[in-house]
Amino acid sequence: MALCACCSKVSTADLLVLGAIQIMIGIFSVFMWYLLLILYIGQIKGVFGTYEPITYKTGCSLWGIIFIISGVSIIRVARHPPPRLLTCTMIMNILCIIVAVIAVVLTVMELSSFESVSYRNYRQAKLGREISRVLLGFYPLELCIAFTYTIFGCVGLIHQSSKAPTAQVSPRGSSRSRARKPSSWSQLRRWNRAGGDEGHNRGSRTHSASAAARTSGAEKSGAEGITCEITPL
Repeated sequence: MALCACCSKVSTADLLVLGAIQIMIGIFSVFMWYLLLILYIGQIKGVFGTYEPITYKTGCSLWGIIFIISGVSIIRVARHPPPRLLTCTMIMNILCIIVAVIAVVLTVMELSSFESVSYRNYRQAKLGREISRVLLGFYPLELCIAFTYTIFGCVGLIHQSSKAPTAQVSPRGSSRSRARKPSSWSQLRRWNRAGGDEGHNRGSRTHSASAAARTSGAEKSGAEGITCEITPL
């Protein structure tokens, strides 16, 4: 119950903000990958070689495309939340968590060691490492956003699955009563008049039935009296 209460506090505006932040992180990561690509391609091969870290070889910052897709799916779920789309969004956020963790590990591996490079490529290497430090600050933020949405998404799916049987077993009478609900005062008056007329007709029918029963009983009693009088003779 506490989880459901927490999940109800997440509004549509909060989901839109989370999705927008994810999209911005993804766009920034892709832009940084393009900058690193231009930076490292422009290196000059010297005596000590070029600087090509593991994050550049694996295209770590290019994985921001997954963050963009996840942010777009969160925005779509905030506006139209069908269960299938909610499940796909949760899968994308779980994938974002995995990608963010791998990106953090690779960036830490890059920054923990620095091999000697040519003095001509030292500036490019230094600038590339600074960019990696900046990206290292955004990956935990993406990790927190994806983890938060995954938790609330799981709670939302559990809440919907618990409500689904009660919605399916709804009686037909309730739908009929809702369909027969009057839409205006004039229609309500007509129904009241029709109900009064129907009740009056029922009363007149019961009265006539009771009168007919009385007359038939009187006729039977008269016939019995006649037979009783004729029998002694």
